[in-house]
Amino acid sequence: MLNALNDKADIANSDLLTMLRMGVEQSFNAVIITDADLGKSGTKILYANPAFCKMTGYQANELRGLSPRILQGPLTCPNVINQLRHCLKNNQNFHGSAVNYKKDGSTYYVEWNISPVFDDTGEVSHFISIQQDVSHKIVSDNTEQILMEALNTTPDSVMITDTNGIINYVNQGFVSQTGYSYSDILGQRPSMLKSGEHQQEFYQELWDTLLKGNTFRATFLNKRKNASQYYSDQSITPIKDNIGNTTHYISVSKDLSERVRDEQAFREISKLDALTGVLIRSAGELEIEKYFMKSLHGTPFSLSMIDIDHFKSINDQWGHPTGDKILQIVAETIKSCLRLTDHVIRWGGEEFLLLFDNCDLNAANGLVERCRIAVANIDYPQIEGVTISAGVAQLHAKEDVASLIARADRALYQSKAEGRNKVSLQR
Repeated sequence: MLNALNDKADIANSDLLTMLRMGVEQSFNAVIITDADLGKSGTKILYANPAFCKMTGYQANELRGLSPRILQGPLTCPNVINQLRHCLKNNQNFHGSAVNYKKDGSTYYVEWNISPVFDDTGEVSHFISIQQDVSHKIVSDNTEQILMEALNTTPDSVMITDTNGIINYVNQGFVSQTGYSYSDILGQRPSMLKSGEHQQEFYQELWDTLLKGNTFRATFLNKRKNASQYYSDQSITPIKDNIGNTTHYISVSKDLSERVRDEQAFREISKLDALTGVLIRSAGELEIEKYFMKSLHGTPFSLSMIDIDHFKSINDQWGHPTGDKILQIVAETIKSCLRLTDHVIRWGGEEFLLLFDNCDLNAANGLVERCRIAVANIDYPQIEGVTISAGVAQLHAKEDVASLIARADRALYQSKAEGRNKVSLQR
């Protein structure tokens, strides 16, 4: 009787195995079974059902002995694969989704589960993976192809991240703009591009805007792979599903570096006096304001008002072209006598205002005296004895800029009254 019971059990087990095999073979979901060898080349496929072959384009006999890694490519998220390997190594179940590649090189979105299979001794002998092509949930095959081609055709940079800020996709424009390859950037965070020039408040505003479901637009100063910086006009927009939940963020940016360089060059040129090459008065007033603000924190600030002696007579006797030449020579001479941190402003006509950063009255007096001597020692064409007169003043505590300039101007007139070619101080 015992033998009869065992025979019945064997028949039942055989029927169960046949039923299970038929179920897997006819399953709508793709199924593969691999060995448990997690060596350098990864696990090997031992079995693939028809649904898996249909999904990937491979024949079952082509897959046997190969690693599932053959399905991965440039758009497969490295972060997901790293998570997968971690789970397998620790005999844990895995669930994830990513872009995979068919035999013909086309992409599809796959969602899959992997479970370890334990033998009678408790050791993992195999892994079983149940997969499903979920491309229809993302975009139809035709639309996806058109979208990918369009994204890679545009010269603008396109980047897509998940809600955790992990980069899932970049286009060729991104690669060209940043110098990072697909393998460099996929699975990383956009913070790789940070130049360090933006304050924390800038990024706080960015996330506050995105978390409200709105688009954030700004000019970013980013950093390429080679550490060079570039300006980009960038918009970041939340991507939402059918019920309004944010699933991803898409960033589109245009490289503005060349335009910004042109604008900066134009602004620099427009700040300078066309004749003498020193700051025009409006640009100089901005520098005065900067130095004044620094002085509120204890930095000494001095300035000097300078006038070319008898300049009207030079114009009247020798003509304006000669006068213009004298202005140019005097301005160049003064600049050559000062420090790089000092500024020369053409204040009006033949008057110049000199700004001295972090400089007290005595030090400023020494710099201006050096200018006076240098101007007086130049051999001018046609004219002899061109000189300058100057007044120097240092900002007092609680004094405003207008008062400081007025005191320097009074010192200038004192130099003129005392015979010119002289530097006078206003203490």
